[in-house]
Amino acid sequence: MQPTNISSASKTAAALSLTGRILIAAIFLVSGFGKLMAPSGTIGYIASVGLPLPELAYAGALAAELGGGLLLVAGYRTRWVAAALAVFSVVSAVIFHNALGDQNQLFHFLKNIAMAGGLLQYVASGGGAFSLDERQVRSSIVMQTAR
Repeated sequence: MQPTNISSASKTAAALSLTGRILIAAIFLVSGFGKLMAPSGTIGYIASVGLPLPELAYAGALAAELGGGLLLVAGYRTRWVAAALAVFSVVSAVIFHNALGDQNQLFHFLKNIAMAGGLLQYVASGGGAFSLDERQVRSSIVMQTAR
């Protein structure tokens, strides 16, 4: 089977999709790493807003931020990961940044909402050509063609 010729526009779109995934994942990865390095402070902050089982919430946040961030960069199950991170972002905004009279909290609230909006673009369009999702699709097409 001959490799398909990818147009310049398609290569640009694929590169932009990958770049976007990396950039949006960066905030989750940095935040998750920060939580990993300061578990007691993070658990204390979670407890301070009145969430039950702050240790469990901490573990969930780590899984979402580190796991979701890495999966997003790789483009693995991009639509599902992006949807989960979008929900995580909105829930985090509502729980942790709800003092909208405080300009700093309002900024963080809007940042989380904007991140959810960007993530919804990946829910709609998928991971792009430079993703594990696309690689799986290409592999299954090759396997079906070989039959």
